[in-house]
Amino acid sequence: MSKRENYISWDDYFMGLALLSSMRSKDPSSQVGACIVDSKTNRILSVGYNGLPKHCSDDEYPWIKEGEALDTKYPYVVHAELNAILNNRGTSLEGSSLYTTLFPCNECAKAIIQSGIKEIIYLSDKHYESTEVKASKKMLTSAGVSFNQFDAGRDSIELRFRDK
Repeated sequence: MSKRENYISWDDYFMGLALLSSMRSKDPSSQVGACIVDSKTNRILSVGYNGLPKHCSDDEYPWIKEGEALDTKYPYVVHAELNAILNNRGTSLEGSSLYTTLFPCNECAKAIIQSGIKEIIYLSDKHYESTEVKASKKMLTSAGVSFNQFDAGRDSIELRFRDK
């Protein structure tokens, strides 16, 4: 018997984990996930999704996008990329790769650069015209962090919890 041939690639696996992590987000308008990987060993170092800091009730904070600043989600939500960096426990991220469902903003780019991540693989760049993403790309380029859009080896991955 020979090995199974229809297995997923490492890239599909890691982006799949980022997508699965995004499903934990309670943000009604934008669910983002991230997965940090040791590029040399393909070992998962951390995952994260966009949400409130721990001990802050997601029932007590706003989830709206517009209004007075403190009445919106923006001052409170921790982005997926930063959450993945902060969720890492004691392992160096130097030289690692970050898989993310949305191109990182300028604030996450700073944390990515400071943590030593050297590669970003992103699924969507829907905010490419924003000031935050333009600043992010400028800093990432200056710091030698490469970024490439995810090239899916397949259209979807199906997860089932029960046999059909």
